[in-house]
Amino acid sequence: MTATTPHPLLDRAHRLATDLLIPEAERVDQEGVPASHIEAVKRSGLLGAGAPVAYGGSGAPPNVVRRIAEILSGACCATWFVQTQHHTPVQTLVQSELPVRERLLGPLSRGESLSGVAYAHLRSYPRVPVRVRREGDGWRFDGTVPWYTGWGLNDVMLLAGTTDAGEVLFAFTEAREQPGLRASEPMRLAALTAARTVSLELAGLWLPEEAVALRMPYERWAPGDRARTLSASPAVFGVAEAALSLLDAETAAPLTARLSDVRRRAYALTDDPAPLGRVAERLAVRAEAYEVLRTATTAAVVAGGGRSMTLTSRAQRLAREALFLLVQGQTAETRSAHLRALGGT
Repeated sequence: MTATTPHPLLDRAHRLATDLLIPEAERVDQEGVPASHIEAVKRSGLLGAGAPVAYGGSGAPPNVVRRIAEILSGACCATWFVQTQHHTPVQTLVQSELPVRERLLGPLSRGESLSGVAYAHLRSYPRVPVRVRREGDGWRFDGTVPWYTGWGLNDVMLLAGTTDAGEVLFAFTEAREQPGLRASEPMRLAALTAARTVSLELAGLWLPEEAVALRMPYERWAPGDRARTLSASPAVFGVAEAALSLLDAETAAPLTARLSDVRRRAYALTDDPAPLGRVAERLAVRAEAYEVLRTATTAAVVAGGGRSMTLTSRAQRLAREALFLLVQGQTAETRSAHLRALGGT
C-alpha cells in the first residue's frame, strides 16, 4: 500500500465509520452495541482483514490491519472492541494444525461467524482461574473467566484454560449458555458497557477433542503473548486522533505532530523482527502513547466546555474510552512500567 493507492479495505472502514458508527456512537454508548452493527461489520469484510486469502480473508498487511483498527476505534470504540476479539481466534486457527482449523477458519475469515475470546486470565499463571482436565474423549473446564466481551453478539468463543501438567489449552464452543457454562449479567462499567462484557462461570463444561485449537506448555505460549502486550493498541491512536479532530487547527497541530511521532515509533517497534527485543524502549513508547492519548482527550473535553459533561458529548465519551484503554490488555509488567513513567522514574 502507498499513499497514492490506498487499500480497498480502508475505504470500507471509512465508509462504515462515516455512515454508521460515528452517527450512532453516543446512542450505542448508552444503549449497547446492536446486532445490526455486528451484521454491518460482517458484511464489510473487515473481520477477515488479516485472514488468509485461501480461506476467504483478505490477507492484508499489518499496516492496513492496524489502520482499520484506528478507524473503527475512533468512530465507536465499543463496536471496535467487540469485533477486535475476533482476530485472535482467526490467528490462532491460522497457526493451528488441528482439525478445527478446517471447520472454522473459513467461516471466521469470511465474516460469516463472529468469535469472542476468553484467555486473558492465563496471564495470572501460576494462579489458575480456569482449570482443564481430560474427561473421556474430550476436556472438562472448571473455574471463572473474569471478562468476556460480546456476549449475545458472538456466534462462537475461543476458551482457554490450564491443565494440571501446566499446558494452555484453547478450544472453541458456541457463545451461549449451555450445560457447564453460565454468564453473569452484563457489567456496568465506566466505559464500554456497550460492549456487553460478562464473567463466565464454568462448572464441568465439556468440549470434545475436535474443538481444540491449541495445546502447548505455558512456557512456550507465554513469550508470544507477552510480545503482544508490550506495545500500545492501535485503538490508542484511533481514539486520540478522533479527539484531536474536535479541536481547532491551531490547538491540534502540536498534538497531532506528537501523535504522529509516537505512532511511527510504536509501529516500527511492533514490526521489529525480534518481538521481545528492546523491551524497555517498547514499554517507554507505550507509556508515551498513553500520555498523548490522555492529553488529546483532555483537550477535547476542555474545548467542549460544560457541554462535555453531557452524555451526548463525543468528547466525554472519548475521554472515558481513553480510561478504558489505559487498562485494556494490561499485565503486571506493563502496569509497573506505566506507573514508573507517570511518576517520572
